[in-house]
Amino acid sequence: MPISITMPALSPTMEEGTLAKWLVKEGQAISSGDVIAEIETDKATMEVEAIDDGTVGKLLVAEGTEGVKVNTVIAVLLEEGEDAGALSGFDTGVAAKPAVAPAPVPTPQAEPSAVPAPQAAPAAAPVAEQPVTAPAPRLAAVSGSDRVVASPLARRMAAQSGLDLASMAGSGPGGRIVKADIESALSGGAPVQRAATAAALPQRAAAPIQPGAAYVEVPNNTMRKVIARRLTESKQLVPHFYMTVDCDIDKLMAMRKELNERGAKDAAFKLSVNDFIIRAAALALKKVPSANASWTDAATLRYTSVDISVAVAVANGLITPVVRNADQKGLAEISNEMKDLAGRAHEGKLLPEEYQGGTFSISNLGMYGIKEFAAVINPPQGAILAVGKGEQRPVVKDGALSIATMMSCTLSCDHRVVDGAIGAELLQAFKGFIEDPVTMLL
Repeated sequence: MPISITMPALSPTMEEGTLAKWLVKEGQAISSGDVIAEIETDKATMEVEAIDDGTVGKLLVAEGTEGVKVNTVIAVLLEEGEDAGALSGFDTGVAAKPAVAPAPVPTPQAEPSAVPAPQAAPAAAPVAEQPVTAPAPRLAAVSGSDRVVASPLARRMAAQSGLDLASMAGSGPGGRIVKADIESALSGGAPVQRAATAAALPQRAAAPIQPGAAYVEVPNNTMRKVIARRLTESKQLVPHFYMTVDCDIDKLMAMRKELNERGAKDAAFKLSVNDFIIRAAALALKKVPSANASWTDAATLRYTSVDISVAVAVANGLITPVVRNADQKGLAEISNEMKDLAGRAHEGKLLPEEYQGGTFSISNLGMYGIKEFAAVINPPQGAILAVGKGEQRPVVKDGALSIATMMSCTLSCDHRVVDGAIGAELLQAFKGFIEDPVTMLL
């Protein structure tokens, strides 16, 4: 009997994913443990292995299909001795419908509106996007009907690539638009990024942009969509408030230089300012455990471990690898662990447990020259620390004006769990460790 292959749940919170790439073909024999596909979640692209031996009978979901729900049948595997005839009448669990319903195609309207310009991630450096000129699609002859006749696969491919099916003529029976027509229009399958004006677009339910403004469409990947949804929910549902302290980091910079010179002898580590910040935040949370908490309607959850999520900007998104039990780790261990986590984050190779489950977050934009900012809380965490750059400023010490290297840090708090007094106590403890860094070594 044929075996259903379903969209796996690659993390406890995963509800859907993108089938990024098939690594097998129909008719190919596979064995248990063979990698058969790449699945893109909101944070990483992961390989999926076969569980059973057999022959790939049918691939039900096309490459690049987004929004595939967990447990949806994506392929069918034939057991030994079975052929394609065994698929006849086989129940895939989707009642003869496609594993993923094709996205609806917008109908051209007389009064076009505009599409919102894409926005960059809060902590990611801007990425330059280059327009790609798409070949002009063939124009369809209009013969008394506005109905677009296209195969489900062609509709899905057009929706993913931004093609307007109404402006195309099909080569299939009765003028039906088929897969070959989409591939021809895309000239090899490159995603379409059309430079256009608002007046040239079909109507869509979206906020307007400046009429006549030129722009480039950059399709939102799964990560970008999840970031948008989670942060919108955070600002709408979590009562944020903010408080800022300025930290003198001259002693910290001197200690960092000295420790790095010692570490350079055996290349054991190379400390960054961010490593000191992670260590100081972890020790401050250990000192003020009421800030290491989350809100629920039934109870406030105070965590018994200090797990620091650190924002890392990656291509077209943001990910927060977690330094577990950071209060129990020294600077060198934190530094080496962060280098490993950040490197694999950029490669999209983090495991779900390596970027989920933090109890507190840090977002550092000092390397981009940002003096001060307020970050959005990452639910269900109760707070996030936003760190600006260290810069020389005039300060008053012992009644006299002097120059010191100062760093502004802003704590965003969920007022339901971290009120003003708790937040102030946490920042006071953090500032103490930063300004007297030798206490981090004790």
